[in-house]
Amino acid sequence: MMNCIGRGGFGTVYKGNLKDGTQIAIKKLSAESKQGTNEFLTEINVISNVRHPNLVQLIGCCVEGNNRLLVYEYAENNSLANALLGSKNKCIPLDWQKRAAICIGTGSGLAFLHEEAQPRIVHRDIKASNILLDKKLLPKIGDFGLAKLFPDTITHISTRVAGTTGYLAPEYALLGQLTKKADIYSFGVLVLEVVSGQSSSKSTWGPDMHVLVEWTWKLREEGRLLEIVDPDMGKYPEEQVLRFIKVALLCTQATSQQRPSMKQVVHMLSNQTEIDLQNVVPPGVLKEPRHRTGGFGGLTVDTSSSESTKCNPAESVSTQTNMNSYQLSTTEVSPR
Repeated sequence: MMNCIGRGGFGTVYKGNLKDGTQIAIKKLSAESKQGTNEFLTEINVISNVRHPNLVQLIGCCVEGNNRLLVYEYAENNSLANALLGSKNKCIPLDWQKRAAICIGTGSGLAFLHEEAQPRIVHRDIKASNILLDKKLLPKIGDFGLAKLFPDTITHISTRVAGTTGYLAPEYALLGQLTKKADIYSFGVLVLEVVSGQSSSKSTWGPDMHVLVEWTWKLREEGRLLEIVDPDMGKYPEEQVLRFIKVALLCTQATSQQRPSMKQVVHMLSNQTEIDLQNVVPPGVLKEPRHRTGGFGGLTVDTSSSESTKCNPAESVSTQTNMNSYQLSTTEVSPR
């Protein structure tokens, strides 16, 4: 017996049970989805050979006639998007200890993909709805439909831009040149969402309609970083929370080469490390202007800041760069 627990561009996700009573999640590919077929094959290719406590486990697959099924372990608490950012009847109370563990666990899974899996893997769609939570709220990275294999001999891949607005690294969105640093940017945004309890793509702040990364940078410049903390979180250790916010700012710098590796990120999150932001570069932000001209042609990248911090000239992105000359496509998968 199965019941629907999520829908997306690929098709539908159902909850089911094996004969021994084990609960499973079944992703059924929509027959008319050509893009979904490619993502289906990618997902099998990528995740069938990797095992880590913070990666969702693929139990099996089925290809019979028009049926395309992926069978996964079931995450009892759905996704981080539902638990943290969803409607009140779906939200789960998350104190700081739980939020910190979710960030560190997700970072550990991503560090495994980047630095231990063979070949290395870039996920390309790290976001709250792709972080699943089991019954103990252990985070598991899911949905590898957009992932790319990254052999050690390759420094970057030129590819179609895919992912979710609000999490896209600006250099990837502008040029389509994919590296591990794109995942690290997305992870930095995710950490800010966990700390603030706010969506990076749906919430804005101030008269200038700042998105989450911009607003965090503004608060940093004004010495008010703790104002971003979710008031529903209750009591929290200020120094530790500040460290997580600072690590997120390091991850979202406009200059991708200055972003730390995921191994470094996990170390900074897990230890009482003093984070030095003296040389941090302002964040790169992919955003839509208030007066859209239609489609994604009006998207801009804003790396402006009142603090004079210089970027690498070879990699810097000019303020309000017009993106009409680049082909942008995004893939948004509904939380499951």
